[in-house]
Amino acid sequence: MIKSRAPLFGLLVATALGAVAMTPFVSSAQAADITGAGSSFAAPIYGAWGTAAKSQAGISVNYQSVGSSAGQDQVIARTVDFGASDKPMSGERLAKEKLYQFPTVMSGIVVVANVPGLAPGQLRLDGPTLAALYDGEITTWDDDRIKALNPGLKLPDTDVAPIHRADGSGTSYVFTSYLSQVSPTWKQKLGAGTSIAWPGGAGARGNDGIAAMVRQTEGGIGYVEYAYAAQNHLNIAKMKNHSGAFVAPTLASFTEAAKAADWVHADHYAVNLLDTDGASSWPIVTATFVLVPVDAAQKEAGKAVRDFFAWGFQHGDADNARLDYVGLPQTVKTDILANWPK
Repeated sequence: MIKSRAPLFGLLVATALGAVAMTPFVSSAQAADITGAGSSFAAPIYGAWGTAAKSQAGISVNYQSVGSSAGQDQVIARTVDFGASDKPMSGERLAKEKLYQFPTVMSGIVVVANVPGLAPGQLRLDGPTLAALYDGEITTWDDDRIKALNPGLKLPDTDVAPIHRADGSGTSYVFTSYLSQVSPTWKQKLGAGTSIAWPGGAGARGNDGIAAMVRQTEGGIGYVEYAYAAQNHLNIAKMKNHSGAFVAPTLASFTEAAKAADWVHADHYAVNLLDTDGASSWPIVTATFVLVPVDAAQKEAGKAVRDFFAWGFQHGDADNARLDYVGLPQTVKTDILANWPK
């Protein structure tokens, strides 16, 4: 059994989920309305799970994509039945706020760019160069460091326009954690966080906000969860991974990275999936997490929350694959539900 210890589109989803039949992963619950809020990274998959479960309707789920920081704040304030965050909460804070934390799926964060003259998939970047694009050290797209990674590619002298999250964001936390891991300069100067002192560029709210702004900004570069980039047909850069290969983001590359997850020693399930080994691994992969109040876990809404995620664990694999999320190992799903607060 996995131990719980301390770690490491603007969308409103309104779906009806039924009280499903008893299975190894689902407990019975009365029909109820439940509310959730937080991660925009997770919004597509929660929406898909809800839509697919409509035929088993009985529980109404209202999910607001407001960002990870707001999701944590709202569940702490008990204004929602569950919060969603891409930044795992520390064990000390979970205990203080009386919350139970668990992951739901894993996926990749990708780099998108609007560089004149470049076809989709042509641009290649590595971690240190990506950090230099965001800290203001690289200011034009024809910089020698970008040229060195893209021999033979005609790069314009267009100004770089870095775009970051304006809201407190778990996606920003994962992205800046990756930059801190691959760039000592970034780690020393800026570090990682849901909100940091960005040295420049423009801010946008939510993954969908960044996707829209990059699409509209010549020279723009941003970071988003893969589903948003794919759905908006954005130009996604290839990234140099830990093994030195330039890889494209695919379900296979996310799965390769997810194989490195050390669930046995993960503190409150908070695995580190950044820059993992593997010839085809995508370098920026993360799990997304849910927070539920311990003191409400056995009340009507708390049981309905459990049923919703139990349904997703058991029936959501097709949606996971369609949206390029990686599901959890079966042992982890079982452990999460077995450890549900009594």
